[in-house]
Formats: sequence, structure tokens, C-alpha cells
Amino acid sequence: MADSTEKAETMKNYHIASEKINPLAGRFPHCIVWTPIPVLSWLFPFIGHMGICTSTGVIRDFAGPYFVSEDNMAFGKPTKYWMMDVSKVYASGSSAWDIAVHDASEEYKHRMHNLCCDNCHSHVAMALNLMRYDNSTSWNMVKLCLLVLLRGKHVSCAGFLKTWLPFLTLLGVIVTVALAINLR
Repeated sequence: MADSTEKAETMKNYHIASEKINPLAGRFPHCIVWTPIPVLSWLFPFIGHMGICTSTGVIRDFAGPYFVSEDNMAFGKPTKYWMMDVSKVYASGSSAWDIAVHDASEEYKHRMHNLCCDNCHSHVAMALNLMRYDNSTSWNMVKLCLLVLLRGKHVSCAGFLKTWLPFLTLLGVIVTVALAINLR
């Protein structure tokens, strides 16, 4: 019985949050957002730039050395979002979510950006670890990269194309050239 009550509460939370998501206004409350990085994402479409949104949908992203952007993602508007369940925050509620996003952002304002080790994904992971999202403190950039790829939703058809078209075009060129070389 408790399991069905918990599922009903989770579905209610998702319904409330999804009503507040507004891609045109750039508002994604309680979401992790993602956008492609030119050239890098064309080669590896699972690698991109990530941010985390407050309860009001304001995007915070570690955009460069000692700089956390607010509502101006470093590589453009989000093309994907992953809606999180605020009831999975340890202290529960939007206030705990916002405090964790704020604290992670303040910490990253004092850090050097490193593409491979301490980057935008690490900033989001710190926020999730601070709020103990889903009763976990083991969030990291690899886990987030994989989960956003698998669970993230594209904001629109244009978001889908911006994410995948360069990669598919490049792949098509490579296959065409390889076939042309083999047919000689």
C-alpha cells in the first residue's frame, strides 16, 4: 500500500513540475538541462554542456573559470532536460533544492574550469550530492552524462536536430567516403 501511495505522490510531483516547464521562456523547474558544445558534441553527441535549474526554473551552469552563469548557458539554450522529482531531495522540498543549487554555484565560483575533471557536470553533481538527491552522495559527471542521455527529453524537434543532426551528417560523410574508397 505504501508503495502505491509513494508512486501516486511521485506522479503528482511530476505533473505539477511538467506544467511549469516552459522551453520558450527557458524555464525548467527542478531540472537538469543540457545543450551541445560545437564540434565536441558533433563528434561525441553524448558529451555536452550541463546546468541545473532552481525551483523557479532559473538555469545555473558552470560556464568557465570562476564563473557560474545564471540564465545564459555558455553554449546556448537547452536542447534537452531531465525533470527531477523534488520529493527525492533528502530534506524534501523546493527550499532544500534551491539551497543546494546555490551552495554548489557559490563553490564553483571559486574553481578553475577543467574540461576533463572539474566541469559543468561536476557542478551539477555537487548540487545533487549536497541535496542528497535520491538518498545518494555518489553523483558524478559520468553518471550524469549517461543519465541525461538516457532519461533526458528534447525540448522540441529543433532541439533534437541541434543535438543529433551534426553528428549524423558527419557520420554520413564518413560512411560515404569509406564506401567510395572501398569501391575503387
